[in-house]
Amino acid sequence: MKIAVIGTGYVGLVSGTCFAETGNDVICVDIDQEKVDKLAAGQITIYEPG
Repeated sequence: MKIAVIGTGYVGLVSGTCFAETGNDVICVDIDQEKVDKLAAGQITIYEPG
């Protein structure tokens, strides 16, 4: 299945990752170019201690 996720915050990024892990073709989009650049470089943009 092809899925588009709008927003790569706590909910969107985690949801997109879970959908991809179950075999779906996922594209995540966001209007924050800095966040998109970090994700493209392999850096995580969310952090939850513990």
